[in-house]
Amino acid sequence: MPRGRYALHDPHDHTPLAHEDFQCAPGPSGWRYVSQLTTPTGDHSGSVDLTLDDLGRPLRLELHAGGWQVRGAALDGVTWVRTDPTGTHATEGNVQAHAFTGTSPAFLVATARLLRLTLPPSATRVRLVAFTDPVLAPRTVDQSWALVEREAHATDNGPLIVDEYQVTALDTGERHTVHIAGDVVLAAPGVELEDLASPPSTFP
Repeated sequence: MPRGRYALHDPHDHTPLAHEDFQCAPGPSGWRYVSQLTTPTGDHSGSVDLTLDDLGRPLRLELHAGGWQVRGAALDGVTWVRTDPTGTHATEGNVQAHAFTGTSPAFLVATARLLRLTLPPSATRVRLVAFTDPVLAPRTVDQSWALVEREAHATDNGPLIVDEYQVTALDTGERHTVHIAGDVVLAAPGVELEDLASPPSTFP
């Protein structure tokens, strides 16, 4: 069960945003990721709890940030309920999309798991509902993903397979690279893996 810490920063000006202490593991239903977020000064700022099924679809999502809460799942596309800080006003949303995304590296692993891309590179379009910080506002985004390289790196625990993805935002054309090993993000815009206590899990 991988356990570690990501440092999250603004991908444009590198302003530190948060630290995300996480643990994740494949399980009977698919894969689960849980994390706690703290500000650069050490204050608690939110949490992520994401469970995928065997096909990579979100069985259950629960996010907390800035007093807001989102609960969602794959249902008629994706469906979610967002609750305000007072808990008195809940809004429900539904979009014909494939999955969710957000600032947590968990969503990069989840999208890669959902798409299961292979070589040679072939771009695949995916529609996601992004929950943007600091108030978890929902926004529908279209991306293109392509697996461009797969490398094996020798380690004490055997070869570590690292996948390099090219991700393009279809509304702006902005393109970036994501490196994932199993269920851990090694590098991505705004994401730095600071600590990893055990090797990434491999999906069957």
